[in-house]
Amino acid sequence: MNRPVLASRGMYFEEFEIGQRMISPGRTVTEADVVNFAGISGDFTSIHTDAVYAKHTPFGKRVVYGLLGMSIASGLAVRVGVLEGTVLAFREIENWKFSQPLFIGDTIHVEIEVERTKLIPRLGGGSLTLGLKVKNQDDQTVMKGQWIVLVECKPETE
Repeated sequence: MNRPVLASRGMYFEEFEIGQRMISPGRTVTEADVVNFAGISGDFTSIHTDAVYAKHTPFGKRVVYGLLGMSIASGLAVRVGVLEGTVLAFREIENWKFSQPLFIGDTIHVEIEVERTKLIPRLGGGSLTLGLKVKNQDDQTVMKGQWIVLVECKPETE
């Protein structure tokens, strides 16, 4: 699998091109991640937190929270480096699908593609629609959708 070269600083809006693709580093989802997410969110649903209960579900074991997987994906997307220091806001999530279960011990990475760009001069930047696929160690897409982020424009030179 191709691994990205991390940028030394984020890219400005004008540097992104439709069709541009990036791949994040991987990260293994741990028991501690699930326990911490349960505590932070207050969601102690049995499919996530009770191994005995989960053993009798169609999955046969505990499933990682979908929102935890999406949060980890957000961190992985930032690790690519192209938004470092230039992202202004995370604006929207569109068409997000949880396609396959994510389990404790799975290692995920994010594949990102620039799908749309829209200059928004009044905000000092532009909107990027990024298509994301979160894939596990078996190259299965566990979740996917679009994130819309606002990225700053290049500073004007004097």
